Amino acid sequence: MSTKAIHVELVSDLSKDALIAALRRFVARSGRCSHLYSDRGSNFIGASRELNALVQKCAEYETITHHFLPGHAPHMGGLWEAGVRSVKSHLKRVIGDQILTYEEFYTLLVQIEVALNSRPLTPISSDPNDLSVLTPGHF
Repeated sequence: MSTKAIHVELVSDLSKDALIAALRRFVARSGRCSHLYSDRGSNFIGASRELNALVQKCAEYETITHHFLPGHAPHMGGLWEAGVRSVKSHLKRVIGDQILTYEEFYTLLVQIEVALNSRPLTPISSDPNDLSVLTPGHF
């Protein structure tokens, strides 16, 4: 959470199977995470049970610790909720009243993700002529 990098994944529905497939895509691209934070959506709870069962069966995999926010308290996830707000803001500006296909919407989400992950965090060097910056996308 120190880099505030954002990963946006499009899923076709809110089922636990869709969530697990999205998590598998994330791990395949970015590597296994050690902690997963979420609100108490029913798809997250069902997926957590299934993930824990899979991890217990497969000792060679690292454990993913799933942390839930308290019930009815999505504001407690302020850091990632700010990222969600940024994504929604960009979506509203770009889409407006248009209806997009799945592919168009997925492409737009990836473009928004890249834009948000290219914001500067800190300069790479102390040389004032070097304009290179460290961004969340570097991580």
